[in-house]
Amino acid sequence: MLDSILGTLGISLSGSGGLLWGSLVIIVGALVGEAVFRWVGLPRIVGYALAGMGVGLAGYGMAAGGLSPSLRVIVDLALGLLLFELGSRVYLRWLRTNPFLLVTSLAESLLTFVAVYLVMRWAGLDAPAAVALAVLAVPTSAAVISRVASEFGAAGQVTERVSMMTALNTLYAVFASKLLLAWLDLDTGQNPVQAIVQPLYVVAGSVLVAGLLGYAVARVARGLDLRNENSTLLLLGLITLALAVTQVLNLSTLLVPLMAGLWLRNTTERPWVWPRHFGTAGGVLVLLLFVIVSTSWSIAALAAGAGLAILAMAVRLAAKAGAVLTLGWFSGQSIRQGLGLSLALTPMSATALVLFADLQVSHAPFAAQIAPIALSAVALMELLGALAVLAALRGAREITPQRGA
Repeated sequence: MLDSILGTLGISLSGSGGLLWGSLVIIVGALVGEAVFRWVGLPRIVGYALAGMGVGLAGYGMAAGGLSPSLRVIVDLALGLLLFELGSRVYLRWLRTNPFLLVTSLAESLLTFVAVYLVMRWAGLDAPAAVALAVLAVPTSAAVISRVASEFGAAGQVTERVSMMTALNTLYAVFASKLLLAWLDLDTGQNPVQAIVQPLYVVAGSVLVAGLLGYAVARVARGLDLRNENSTLLLLGLITLALAVTQVLNLSTLLVPLMAGLWLRNTTERPWVWPRHFGTAGGVLVLLLFVIVSTSWSIAALAAGAGLAILAMAVRLAAKAGAVLTLGWFSGQSIRQGLGLSLALTPMSATALVLFADLQVSHAPFAAQIAPIALSAVALMELLGALAVLAALRGAREITPQRGA
């Protein structure tokens, strides 16, 4: 485990120097996170992000060497925990009683895709690059939403709606990314049947593994209190096993934990309450996730892609806000809630990074073309997104001083 952690930070394990610097990065991340939370009242992930930016500035970030296998393991596991936690809190029957939530979700995702695509084409990018960046712009960061809402004890309509819409637009983005990969495969001369069957296999296989994980957790919960620390370790082991199977079968590490959480919440009547990020082990993984994602920037990448990244993110915010404010009234949403929800949908970090990493694995030369823009956007929104979510939840009055203390 320690080997993987240090490897993700780009630090060699030969000698005691690697151990020293790896430990220091983890300690600094934890200290800065706690400092910004206690003294400034900001989410701890802001501190984690600042620590990660320091690692990136020193030249050890993923922008220099890409998403290594050891780094990918930690990102998948940490994000998997957060996606599972998010999914287990989303009650899909709400869509049946309030169908305009689904309409709003579809509209904000579609409008985001179209707007970012058109702006990137206007900026001079070719169609495949514009489509890829548009797909990456669709999902809201489940990691940021889960962490900020949990840390500040947020509760209310905006919190519930942003959780629902984050789960949905993550699903849309994964489906769209698989279609994008199929299109790129066809464009490079791959067998058409294989290009078409592969996305279907990924989705169907991910649904099956997610169902098995959800069923296993439900069975375990019948005999054990999952809020107990030892039981939490068992739950962590089940999620880790499911993700390992997912990787072996080349399925989606985003779909499996999210859909498992959704399956668990919507096939049982009981609400599911977990220890925050599944205890201490999960907390360390979450810290590392935000440090790793924040290392995706570099001065060279910012110089090459920051301008287009900022343009894409501004258009993305406008598209999501336009859909939410226009259609939210039909779902019983107030103006205050609409503004809060629009702002809360801003984060884009770990989910987009995983989608981009999948693109790097299958189409490395193509991914390299959009890397400066994509990685600059991820790094910028990692920090700004957390601040936006906190401002949204406070503006919606869903964080009391006692909760945020």
